[in-house]
Amino acid sequence: MILILGLVILITALIIGLTGIVGNTGAGHGLGDGGDFSIFGYHVTGSTGSLFLSGIIVGAAALLGLSLIMMGARRSTRRSARTRRELGTSRREAAVVDRERDDLLKQRDGARAETGTAMPDAGRGRRHWFGRAAPR
Repeated sequence: MILILGLVILITALIIGLTGIVGNTGAGHGLGDGGDFSIFGYHVTGSTGSLFLSGIIVGAAALLGLSLIMMGARRSTRRSARTRRELGTSRREAAVVDRERDDLLKQRDGARAETGTAMPDAGRGRRHWFGRAAPR
C-alpha cells in the first residue's frame, strides 16, 4: 500500500512539474517582465521567489513519493527473505521426518523378518506429491 501511495505522489509531482515547464516557454511567460505562470489553467502572478517556492514544494512532494517507494520496496524484500528462511527450515524439518519414517519402516520390516510374519507393506505404491514414487 505504501508503495502504491508513493508511486501516485511521485507521478503526480512529475506531471505537475513537467506541465509547468512545457506549458510556460517563450518570451511571454517571464515572471520578471510582468508575465504570468500557468499550470492546468490556473494563472500564478507574482515574483520569481514564489515560483521558486512552488518548485520546492513540488520537489519535496516528489522526494516524499520516492522515499515511500523505497520504504515499500525494502519492506517487501525483508518479507520475502523471511519467507525464504522459513521455507528452508520447513524443508529441513520435512527431511528429518522423512528419514525418521524410513528408519521406522526399516525397523518394522526387520522385526517382521525375524518373526517370520509376512504382512503386506502399507507403504508400497505410495505416490509423492508430484506423481513420482516416494523415496525409501
